[in-house]
Amino acid sequence: MPAEIAARPNPALRLLQRVIAVRPEEVPVVLWCWLYIFAVLSSYYIMRPIRDQMGLAGGVNNLQWLFLGTLAGMLLLNLPFAWLVKTLPRSRFIPLTYRFFALNILAFAAALWVADAAATVWVGRIFFIWVSVYNLFVVSVFWQLNVDLFSPEQGKRLFGFIAAGATVGAIAGSSVTASLARSVAPTALLIGAAVLLEVAVFAVGRLARLSPSLQRHPSAAAGGERPIGGGILSGIANSVRSPYLLMVSLFLLLFAITSTFLYFEQAGIVAHSFNDRGAQTAFFATVDLLVNVLTLAVQLFFTGRIVLWLGVALALALLPAMTMIGFGVLAAMPSLGAIAAFQVVRRAGDYAIARPTREVLFTVVPREDRYKTKGFIDTFVYRFGDQVGAWSMAALGGLGAGAAALAAIPIAAMWLLTGLWLGRRQAVMEAANPRAGE
Repeated sequence: MPAEIAARPNPALRLLQRVIAVRPEEVPVVLWCWLYIFAVLSSYYIMRPIRDQMGLAGGVNNLQWLFLGTLAGMLLLNLPFAWLVKTLPRSRFIPLTYRFFALNILAFAAALWVADAAATVWVGRIFFIWVSVYNLFVVSVFWQLNVDLFSPEQGKRLFGFIAAGATVGAIAGSSVTASLARSVAPTALLIGAAVLLEVAVFAVGRLARLSPSLQRHPSAAAGGERPIGGGILSGIANSVRSPYLLMVSLFLLLFAITSTFLYFEQAGIVAHSFNDRGAQTAFFATVDLLVNVLTLAVQLFFTGRIVLWLGVALALALLPAMTMIGFGVLAAMPSLGAIAAFQVVRRAGDYAIARPTREVLFTVVPREDRYKTKGFIDTFVYRFGDQVGAWSMAALGGLGAGAAALAAIPIAAMWLLTGLWLGRRQAVMEAANPRAGE
């Protein structure tokens, strides 16, 4: 068990401390966070290639409508989630959120089991929308808990390593689907994804018991965990009122727009390269596997060092710079190899460096903003960026090959400048109040 590992010095603990600068009291919390995000990402990556194939089956030209449905679903879910955060302590609203999604997965498994060929297309479209909502919510809730558990200093040291648990889970999930997509029905894969969410709930329970050991909220530890409180709409309002949080929203918005441009480019190239649905699913799963192998290597040995060496500002600027180069290459060579290489490098850069660094931004804001505002930004703002990107792609479609890739370059440049501003502002806020948000 993680607690036992931390209780006595042993070779595993000494090896862990060589990889990351972790203190003994942090070890059990870090390991349970690993199991938590491993289960969540395994669940998602089992379903992701199924979602992508179903999106193609519904027609590449209909993808912008699926993204619109995703945006609407995200807005609808944010309000009840904000009510849960307002009303219940995190040890209760987090398990409720995951079990709600697990029941949804089982419902889709049953629908796919009984649907005929025509109905499967419509079930697939709904499933595409639902998974696109699901993946942001379940990952956002995980990081909401982490930015509440760990201080800014701990986040810089530990978030990259914790994110490696997500990568291991993604490798496991994508490997399962890549190897079984041609021989196992999607229904069976979905049941496995639902079971993994219950593993995540178990890990949340352990973290609830261990969190007082970090002493970020000593008053809460002494008086028992209490609801976050506040208003249901405060997360939305604070994302506009605070210049810092508004710039975080802009950073994620620009990231999402460029991600959607790349996703549509990939969908078009894959649809023309493969006729067989199983081959399409296997291609998506293989790209996922390559992404996560590269990500894991960086997360285990380099992420924490990169953030500490470069600082938050330059670490945030790496992915936009990489994106500008990638779209330039794609504009010149819109091939299957180019899209696969760009996806692997960009997504690995996001998961290994940009995402852990971006989470550090939320460690200096009040607790209510860590859950409500962060949840709104991670989900609705992100999917709004998807929507802007999707309809922009539809408008650019008539301008010929390479137009979308060229249009993405100045967007990425604006994204880079936003990251530099945010990193510098985070450093100022942390220096002014190292215990911000406690």
